[in-house]
Amino acid sequence: MKKEIISDPESIITMITFIFGSTLILGSAGDAKQDAWISVLIAVAMAVPALFIYARLLFLYPGQDLFDILKRVFGNITGKIIGLLFIWYAFHLGAMVVRNFSEFMAIVAIPETPPMVVILLMGMVCIFAIKDGIELLTRITTFLFPLVLLLILIVVILSLTEANPENLKPVLYDGWKPVFKGAFSAFSFPFAETVIFTMVFSGFKNRISVYKTYYYALLISAVVILIISIRNIMVLGQVGSIVYFPSYVAVSVINIGQFIQRIEVTVAMVFLLGGFVKISVCLYAACKGIAKVFTLGDYRQFVAPIGLFMLIFADNIYESTMEMLEWIKYYPYYAIPFQIILPVIILIGAEIKVRQETIQGTGDR
Repeated sequence: MKKEIISDPESIITMITFIFGSTLILGSAGDAKQDAWISVLIAVAMAVPALFIYARLLFLYPGQDLFDILKRVFGNITGKIIGLLFIWYAFHLGAMVVRNFSEFMAIVAIPETPPMVVILLMGMVCIFAIKDGIELLTRITTFLFPLVLLLILIVVILSLTEANPENLKPVLYDGWKPVFKGAFSAFSFPFAETVIFTMVFSGFKNRISVYKTYYYALLISAVVILIISIRNIMVLGQVGSIVYFPSYVAVSVINIGQFIQRIEVTVAMVFLLGGFVKISVCLYAACKGIAKVFTLGDYRQFVAPIGLFMLIFADNIYESTMEMLEWIKYYPYYAIPFQIILPVIILIGAEIKVRQETIQGTGDR
């Protein structure tokens, strides 16, 4: 299988866009209400050690991804079993994001269109992108990213006309419990989901680049999500914690002189790119994992069937939008084994294995 090399800027921008994913539409830390911005800050602090674990794994084994590392650390059988768990997580996460996107489009844009039509259109674009390799995806993302940031900046500035700082008060009115609950949710979705990139990245120009990628992506995405979170609270107040898509609603109320209005299409454009990147990365990770776990050669031959299976699964994963949003409340508990428990176990095993190999190598000399 041809090794795909991604430059440091491309890897950082791809990870940032992945983190944006559906977060900018669904919102983050909604349980904390007007204190959601505090939850985001705590979530970022929680993400720092988690991202160190992911980066450390790739640092210890340069040029190898998670599936290669699992085989070296745990052996063929155990490594494949753990690899299958991560393949499932990547596949399931991709299906969830597909459904997030279709529900968003069905509610705010094309309610009369069958959800499967939207799912197929979005999914086919992702399938074609990944069949041409992850390098193409990162280059497209890098090309469009400045436009995304510009749109976000413009919309935030325009939103200030409708913002009321009083909506940020009272701070900690309900105490710390909902804040920490919101922080746990924001940590799991979206920051810790970057564990997916341990299955994606393998070809860095130098070993230290993996740390730079993870932490630059965390810093930039955290700043943007924090700004969006504060904007949503100031514009919507308590309403922001109960609407389906707070960012979209916050932008929809912009009305400057009866001239600048109905600009929520810009939010849809940002979500479109974020969803496209996140689904594509998840599909790539799942296909790459299947190819490596079952030793089947080039992952590209599995992109179409696995992608179509992901779309069918996405169409049947929830009964309604309310069920989708209810699942989001429980998602952190489902995801924590993939995001924290297994990576910690793998890192401990990797550290021990590397030290054993180092001692053995020294003894042989």
